Amino acid sequence: MREAFEKLIDEYERLEQQLADQSVTGNPQELRRVAKAHAALERPVQTYREHEAALKEREENVALLEEADDELKQLIQEETARLDRRIAELEEQLRLALLPKDPDADKNVIMEIRGGTGGEEAALFARDLYNMYARYAEQRGWKTEVMSLSEAERGGIKEVVLALEGGDVYRSLKHESGVHRVQRVPVTESSGRIHTSAATVAVLPEPEEVDIQIDPNDLEIKATIGSGPGGQSVQKNATAIRVKHIPSGMVVYSQDERSQRQNKEKALRVLRSRLYEMEREQQQSEMDAARRQQVKSGDRSEKIRTYNFPQSRVTDHRIGYTTHNLPAVLDGQLQEFVDALLGAEEQKLLAQLSEAAAHGPGAGSGS
Repeated sequence: MREAFEKLIDEYERLEQQLADQSVTGNPQELRRVAKAHAALERPVQTYREHEAALKEREENVALLEEADDELKQLIQEETARLDRRIAELEEQLRLALLPKDPDADKNVIMEIRGGTGGEEAALFARDLYNMYARYAEQRGWKTEVMSLSEAERGGIKEVVLALEGGDVYRSLKHESGVHRVQRVPVTESSGRIHTSAATVAVLPEPEEVDIQIDPNDLEIKATIGSGPGGQSVQKNATAIRVKHIPSGMVVYSQDERSQRQNKEKALRVLRSRLYEMEREQQQSEMDAARRQQVKSGDRSEKIRTYNFPQSRVTDHRIGYTTHNLPAVLDGQLQEFVDALLGAEEQKLLAQLSEAAAHGPGAGSGS
C-alpha cells in the first residue's frame, strides 16, 4: 500500500506543478482537466500523510515508554491506544482510496421510469417512484428536469424521463436501476385484496458531447403533434419531436417544450445517454442496450426492491437491507439505501482487492 500511495503522491505533486504552468492555465479545457484530477487526489494524499504522521507519533510514544515513570507511562499508553484506533480508521480509508474508480461517478444522470407489470396500478406506482426521486433530488440540492412525460389514466405515468444534475449524482443513483415491486391494495380494489405490480427504473450516465459523437446523417427527425393521456392531441402546432437513430434503431420522443428546437435538444440529450450506455455495455461484452439490461422485462419476479404497504416495509433484495418506514422512503428519504448499497459495493471491491493481493506475485512464497 505504501508503494501505491507514494506513486499517487508523485502524481499529485506533478499535477500541482501543472496548475502553476502557464501552458495549462492559459488553456481552459486543459486547466479543468488538471484541476479535476488534482482535486480527486487531494483527500487520499492528505489521509496518507495523516496516517504517516500518526505512525511516527506512535513510534515516538513507544520509545518514551522505556524511560517514563508510572504516571507518565499511563498517559503514554492511553495516547498510544487513541493513536492505534485512529491509525486503523485511516488505513480503512486508504484501502477504500485504492479501489478502482468508476469513470462515470461524477456524471449527471438521465433516469427513465416506466410502469411495468400490473397495468393501471403499475402506472400509479411509477408516479410514486417519480415523486420519490424528485424529492430525494431536492434534498440533495440537485437540479431536476423532465425530458419527456407520458401520462396514464387516474394520474399514473406510463413513462417519464428525467435529467438530474448536481454533485455525485450518478454515484448515488446508479444502484437504483432495476425492477421495483409494490405490494398494496389498489384504490380500484373494492375487496381489499393486496395486489403486486412493478415499475422499472433505468439510470444512465449523461455523457458530454465529446464522449458521444452523433452523425446527423444517422438521424431521422420528424415533427408531430403531442398527445396527452388516452392519446388525445394537446397541441395545435407540430412542436413535438420524434428522433430515430438509424444505426441502432433507438427512438426518442419529446413533446414537453413549446418549440421544435427545444424538444429536439432534449431528445438528443436522451439519445446521447442511451448510446453512451450501450457503448459501455458493448465494451463489457454485454450486447444488449443498457436500458434493457438494467430493467430486463419489468416482470415482478426480477425485483431489486419491494415496497410493502401493509407492513410499511421497504426491502432491497440485493443486500438484504430493510426499513419499516415506507412513507419516509417514498417522501425521498433514500439516503440510507444509497449508503448501504455503496457500502456493499465497496466491501465487494475490497474483497476482490484482498483476493488479488493474496494471489499476486510472491503470494505464499514466504518471502
